[in-house]
Amino acid sequence: MLSVKGLCTEYVNERSQAIRAAQDVTFEVPQGKLFTLLGPSGCGKTTTLRSIAGLERPRVGEIKVDEDLIYSSSRAIFVPPNQRGLGMVFQSYAIWPHMTVYENAAFPLRVGRRKFSRREIDERVTRVLATVDLSEMAQREATKLSGGQQQRLALARALVMEPRLLLLDEPLSNLDAKLRERMRFELKRLQRELGITTVYVTHDQSEALALSHAIAVMNRGRIEQTGTPREIYERPVNQFVADFVGSTNFLDATVRAADGGSGYYRVESPLGVMKALGLDRLQPGDKVVVSVRPEDVHLSESRPEGDNVWQGRVDQKVFLGEFIDFQVAVGERRVQSRAHPSLRTPVGDPIFLRVEPEKCVALKP
Repeated sequence: MLSVKGLCTEYVNERSQAIRAAQDVTFEVPQGKLFTLLGPSGCGKTTTLRSIAGLERPRVGEIKVDEDLIYSSSRAIFVPPNQRGLGMVFQSYAIWPHMTVYENAAFPLRVGRRKFSRREIDERVTRVLATVDLSEMAQREATKLSGGQQQRLALARALVMEPRLLLLDEPLSNLDAKLRERMRFELKRLQRELGITTVYVTHDQSEALALSHAIAVMNRGRIEQTGTPREIYERPVNQFVADFVGSTNFLDATVRAADGGSGYYRVESPLGVMKALGLDRLQPGDKVVVSVRPEDVHLSESRPEGDNVWQGRVDQKVFLGEFIDFQVAVGERRVQSRAHPSLRTPVGDPIFLRVEPEKCVALKP
């Protein structure tokens, strides 16, 4: 298990100013789980990963792997990177171009502090290359590999030392879109089969949702929210998380009254009065922002039953193959909806919108 507590990491920029890259970062990763640090560039996710690896020295905090304390500011403990027993895959892969696939995978075993026999090296390399499906390419020059194969080789080199923790820093960002999608499945399969505890860094929310057991969304050096992919997507705690993880409609609204308990409220929005779910306790008169995902805005040509139903007009639509993105005008407000291609309502025609109250999340601005 990995435990990170109160981590603060700073660095000095070219103007000699102290930049707080990570501020009070705290999280735990259970044994065998994949945990993702997700956020925009410069939010502190890579700095946090490098602090775990020992490539950055935090100012304050504590990092523990299993029962071993590898960094503690209060106890003046800093275990060097090569003594932490961790594996890391960088964005660039860092493949040795003058070596074969086999030699690249064997390299960490040959230069590490522990001495391995030729037989042990061969057994480990053979096993790890089979795991990443590169056995038949063992004697191929590393430069002759495709992008996806180089990515798998970088993984093999990290896994050959049988690390207790695997750190992945945007390992798919250099791949094209289709290959990146295939490699998500490969990574998920490998992580599940090997059961290795993994910390994954990415700015790609689709990648995070597809791969993770849990996600920490970071912004300006701090963790905004930690939860399962479904919790992060369906129950964002603030506007930043809702906006960063997926696309959404934001509606400025004012709370009128509670609606029957269980966290539901009647709010006045640009669409009219609607029923919404508040994650925080709200009072009449409170200003909120209601987040509604496009796929939760259901469209129909006849008026449906239930709460949160409005009539609008199709303003624009874009055909995207498996779905159609609609822009629907309700008064002066435009609402985005994602619908099945079977809905063929022409631009300019009237249409009805319906949103389930639990899909309308009222957030404090």
